[in-house]
Amino acid sequence: MKTIGLIGGMSWQSSIEYYRLINQQVAARLGKLHSAKCLLYSVDFHEMERLQVEGNWQTAADLLADIARKLEKAGADCLLLCTNTMHKVADEISAAVSIPLLHIADASGDEIRRQGWQRAGLLGTRFTMEETFYRERLAYNLDVEILIPSAPQRETIHRVIYTELCEGRILAESRDKFSAIVDSLTTDGAQGIVLGCTEIGLLLRGDDVSVPLLDSTHLHARAAVEWALK
Repeated sequence: MKTIGLIGGMSWQSSIEYYRLINQQVAARLGKLHSAKCLLYSVDFHEMERLQVEGNWQTAADLLADIARKLEKAGADCLLLCTNTMHKVADEISAAVSIPLLHIADASGDEIRRQGWQRAGLLGTRFTMEETFYRERLAYNLDVEILIPSAPQRETIHRVIYTELCEGRILAESRDKFSAIVDSLTTDGAQGIVLGCTEIGLLLRGDDVSVPLLDSTHLHARAAVEWALK
């Protein structure tokens, strides 16, 4: 079994999910008392969120690249960046180390391919939904159109992620808002929805909507386990 290096804390709410999912899947595949070999470096998300707001992506990239080097030195065989938004600087992180960075959008893109969708909705932070770094990677080599919510809906999603989900607050009224946004994307032709934020799966589940949900956290964790055990 190879060792998985996790860059977490963005937020720690979803980092818990990564740790749980990875260990559950290793146990399911290997049985008995097996668990994953992994290393976790958890950042102070307050500092990272401030860099996001300031648009200071280079400093964020430098900080995460340094963490990646530390994990490689500590014995990690691959890296998982446990957040969708910070994959904006994935190339800089990958260039800093000699071990592979398993990209979260690739895990979701592979599942879109398996599902055979031509149109997929995307929910995430404002950065993930509006900028191209994620959408283009998600649709790479796929004949699929990525649909995003309207501007007011994007603002609602972004606010809920940062002021509720990242603080561990799960509110029924926000779940209803997200469900309505999914319904509008479905009306526009989305065959399913990519949860392109590692916290959204804490709020929205398959039973809450009428179309399939691809939870990037679950898919990313599964990809890591497959890589570590192959």
